[in-house]
Amino acid sequence: MRRPLVISLAASIVIAIGALAATLGAGWSPLLGLDLAGGSQVVYAPAHKISTGEMNTTISIIRNRIDGAGVSGAQVDSQGGNVVVQLPNIKDPQAVINLVGTTAQMLFRPVLCNAPAYTKPAKGAPAPGASLPACGAQYQLTQANLAVTPNSSLAAGYSANSVPADPAYGPFPSTAPDADYAQRNATVLLPGTASSGCSPRCVLGPAALTGNEIASAQASFVNSQWVVDLTLKSSGASAWNALAAKYFHQEIGIDLGGTVISAPLTQPTQSSFTSFGSNVQISGGFTQTQAKNLALDLTYGALPVKLNQLNKEIVTPSLGKSSLRAGLAAGIGGLVLVLLYTIVYYRALGVVVVSGLVVTGGLLWAIISALGHSGLGLTLDLAGVTGLIVSVGITVDSYIVYFERLKDDARAGRSIRTSVDRSFKGAFRTVLAADTVSLAAAIVLYVLSVGTVRGFAFFLGLSTLLDIFTTYFFTRPMVILLGRSRTVTEARHLGIARGLAVEGDAR
Repeated sequence: MRRPLVISLAASIVIAIGALAATLGAGWSPLLGLDLAGGSQVVYAPAHKISTGEMNTTISIIRNRIDGAGVSGAQVDSQGGNVVVQLPNIKDPQAVINLVGTTAQMLFRPVLCNAPAYTKPAKGAPAPGASLPACGAQYQLTQANLAVTPNSSLAAGYSANSVPADPAYGPFPSTAPDADYAQRNATVLLPGTASSGCSPRCVLGPAALTGNEIASAQASFVNSQWVVDLTLKSSGASAWNALAAKYFHQEIGIDLGGTVISAPLTQPTQSSFTSFGSNVQISGGFTQTQAKNLALDLTYGALPVKLNQLNKEIVTPSLGKSSLRAGLAAGIGGLVLVLLYTIVYYRALGVVVVSGLVVTGGLLWAIISALGHSGLGLTLDLAGVTGLIVSVGITVDSYIVYFERLKDDARAGRSIRTSVDRSFKGAFRTVLAADTVSLAAAIVLYVLSVGTVRGFAFFLGLSTLLDIFTTYFFTRPMVILLGRSRTVTEARHLGIARGLAVEGDAR
C-alpha cells in the first residue's frame, strides 16, 4: 500500500509546484483590489427604477465594455439599486470612467446635412423656431450633391464632393442627449466626434434601427488600415439593408447618446448597391484606438436604462499599501505563532502542518493569480485577505482533528503504525463535515451579500475547498508514511511518539 501513498503525496506536491511555477513564469501575481492598490470608485444610479434582470444586463454590458478596453481587475456590482464600478491600479481611470459613462441608446440615422457649431442669436434677433427647418437644397447630402464616384486609383477608392454645412442651423441648439432617444422617429440636430465625419454638428433623419440589433463588432487591420467589422442579428440585417439601399452613396450616422460617433458613406467604392447580408465593414482612416473604441461602442453601447453618476471616490495607493502591510503583518505574525506552537506540541507532525500550509499557499497563489488574469478578473481586496487569514485557522483545525484522533488511538494501546491509517478515516469524516459547514456558510454569504463581503466569502470558500484537497491527498499520505518509519517515530526530539506523548512503536 506504500506506492499509492507515495504517488498521492508526490502528485500533490508536483501540482502545487507546477501551478506556482507556471504563474510565476507567466509573470502573474494576484490582482489587488481598490482598497489595496488604490484607484477610483464610481457610483451610478439608474434614471428610474429597473428590474433585477435589467440591472444584471446593465452590469454585464458595463463589465464587457471595461474588459473590451483591456482593463483588468475592474469590479462592477450592484449595491442598493446603484451600479458601483471599482477601478483599482489603473493609470488613466478617467478614460475608463468616460467609457463607462457612455451608456445611452444607439441609433442608426441617415445624415441629411452638416451643420455649423451653435452660435447664440444676436441681441434683438428673432429666436429660432421650435422645430428644425429642412436642409437647404445645396447643402443636402444627397447622391447628386455628393457625387460619389468609385476610383481605384485613389487611396480611399473613391472621390466625392465636399458639401458645406448649412448656416441656417447655427442659431439652433443641439438636440438634448436626454431627448435624443425619445425623438428617434424625428429629425434631430446632433454634435459629432472629431473622427466621425460629422463635425461639428449634423442633421439626421429618423432612426431605422437601434444598437440592440448588433450581434458583435471588432476592430481589425485590413489592407493597411484599421476598420470595424460589424455583425448584425437577422432582424437588424434586413433593416440595415433597407436603410443602406435607400441611402446608397450617402452617409448613415451612428448616434450614441446624442452624439454621432461615426457617419460612414454607404459602399462608396461600388457603382451599385449590393446587399450587406449580416456583415458590415466600417472604414474611414481610423487609428487603432479609434477603431477599437468604435467597436466597443457598437457592441456595448446600448443599455436598458440611462445611468447618472452619483459620485467618484479616489483611493490613494499609499492608503492601500498601508492596509496591505497591516493585513500581511497580522496574517504572517499569527501564522508564525501557530506554526511554532504546532511544532513544539506535535514535533514531527508539526512539520507536516508547515509543509501542508506551504502546499496550500502555493496553490492559492497560483489559483488567485490565474483567476485575476482570466475573464473573471478576480481581485484580492482587504476583505479577501481577511478570508484567507481566517482560513488558516480552519486548515490548522483539520490537522489538529487528525492528530488528536491519532493520539487517542495510540494511547488506547495501538501502535502508531496501525493508528495513522485507522485514525484518518474517523478524522476525515469530522474534517469533511466541518469544511462542508464552512463552505455552505461561505456560499450563502456570497450569494446574499454585496461588495467586499462577497470577497471575504469567496476566498474563505476557496480555501475551504483546498483544505479538503490537501487533507486527503497530502496530509494523509505524508502522516501515514512518516508513521511507518521507526526513525521518524522514535526520533529523540522531533519524533512522532514524543509529539503524541506515547511510547514509540513503528511495528
